[in-house]
Amino acid sequence: MPKLAISAIVAALLLAGTAPGQAREYPWCARYDWTTRNCGFVSFQQCLATISGIGGRCEPNPFYKAPPPRKRKAR
Repeated sequence: MPKLAISAIVAALLLAGTAPGQAREYPWCARYDWTTRNCGFVSFQQCLATISGIGGRCEPNPFYKAPPPRKRKAR
C-alpha cells in the first residue's frame, strides 16, 4: 500500500474518535474598557493576576451557569 493511502487511513481513524468541541462559559470576566471583555477565568484570583499591571476590573460573568450540584449517594 502506498504511504499516502496509509496516512489517509490513519488520519481518518484518528479523527473519527474525537468528539466535537463545546464552548464553555467561565465564572469570571476581566473588563478592560467599555467594549473589551475576557470571560475566560475560573477564579477571581486568576482574573486579578491577569489585569495586574495592565488595568481593568474583574466581574462575574453574566452568562455563566453553575453546574448542577452532585447528588450524594445514599449509604
